[in-house]
Amino acid sequence: MRLAHVRERHAPVGASWRLAAALPDGRWLELERARRRLAARDPRLAHNDALFREPVTTLDAQLAAGRRVEHLRDIAEPFGAGGPGGAPDGARLDPSDADDLALEEPDLVFGPPVLDPGSLRDFYAFETHVRSAWARRQQEVPEAWYRLPVFYFSNVSELRGPQEAVWAPAGSAELDYELEVGALVDTAARDLTAERAEEVIGGYFVLNDWSARDLQRDETTVRLGPAKGKDFATSIGPWLVTPDELADVRAGKGYDLAMTSTVNGQPISRGRWCDAHYSFGEMLARASADVRLRPGDLIGSGTVGGGCLLESRERLGRYLQAGDLVVLEIERLGRLESPVAARPERP
Repeated sequence: MRLAHVRERHAPVGASWRLAAALPDGRWLELERARRRLAARDPRLAHNDALFREPVTTLDAQLAAGRRVEHLRDIAEPFGAGGPGGAPDGARLDPSDADDLALEEPDLVFGPPVLDPGSLRDFYAFETHVRSAWARRQQEVPEAWYRLPVFYFSNVSELRGPQEAVWAPAGSAELDYELEVGALVDTAARDLTAERAEEVIGGYFVLNDWSARDLQRDETTVRLGPAKGKDFATSIGPWLVTPDELADVRAGKGYDLAMTSTVNGQPISRGRWCDAHYSFGEMLARASADVRLRPGDLIGSGTVGGGCLLESRERLGRYLQAGDLVVLEIERLGRLESPVAARPERP
């Protein structure tokens, strides 16, 4: 199942995001209208399941109500979205019944798959990237990295969706992207084991952990951070993909899926998710040790090997500047496009 926050491209300013599920033909099913259709067709649904008694607004609202991502399959599947089987009794429909509820993708703008996450822990899971970063300091990878999945807390107030502009923060001339996998926690948990931790993941998405390399370099010399070198923007999207969509390509510590980036159409980075040194299970076990993970928390994998200009700048010859278009793509997770703009003037 693929889920996204959408609105019409020419919707009025301030129009709300609506939650939709991808149909097999490339269109999107608006889940609130689908819920109403199903509840009207079979009144037992609203009696038996709170999902059918309350409006479906955003994914954030569903998580806040205690529902996991999988629960939305009960609305999506009767219309042909979300995969085979599983439709509630009395709710099975011909897929053509989705026609008057479907939205055409070219007419839509996509928002972040999670609008207001509670936290973002970003890890450092790909050894090739780690070795490159330490080699630039003319140092070996610390022994502790091989024992501990390490992460930092990023800022969730500056979240961007697909096509939303990003700019270098004040005082920075070295704007960089980072090509990562993101995961959504959709159930509360603590003290997870690595073997079972991935059970709390509701879905995956493309994540761009933007970096101001010059600010980051200064901060890390005092053995603290990164902070201002990272907290000015994080882009995620274009949608959320549930784990069952990836099960057939499970490999190594992840999935055998290509991760690529381009700047202005020029290929820059290429890696594979399955090359990760740490699995999301191992990362979540570390993240949940002695603390509660909450629905809506985000986890980043860290940069895939070669997945940033810090490692691959010779291909572009510079860091990013206003007018560039950065495109990150992960097989099955989609294509996340981000224009780079000049920093806005502020009063």
